[in-house]
Amino acid sequence: MRLLAVIVMIIGLASVVLGVIFIFQANAGNQEIIDQIAPLEISQVEDRYDQVDATVEQLKVAEGAALQAGNPSNSYLYVSAQRTSLGLTKSNIGNVKAARMNGIVDIVLGVGLVLAGWGIYKKSAA
Repeated sequence: MRLLAVIVMIIGLASVVLGVIFIFQANAGNQEIIDQIAPLEISQVEDRYDQVDATVEQLKVAEGAALQAGNPSNSYLYVSAQRTSLGLTKSNIGNVKAARMNGIVDIVLGVGLVLAGWGIYKKSAA
């Protein structure tokens, strides 16, 4: 029973360590995103994406024939590329949030496993 308790505690400690690593990586990723979108703030990405997406849709309607002929205007290409970049930024922000949440969950589960292992160890010793 003591061996099982030690194994549970080791798994718990590994989970805590991985959780801390995930959180540090998420913070580094968040800083990278902030550096890459420098004039724009993370809180503004969603609104800016919606604006650019609406502009792309308006240009699609206005330039329908030219787009179908394969001759998009420079403004359409620019706004379309901007929408793509903002979409990737939104995706990266979501990945950072998921990694951070995964780290928090790993830490909580790890602490729970360590405490459970400690309880099993104490119970088997008695």
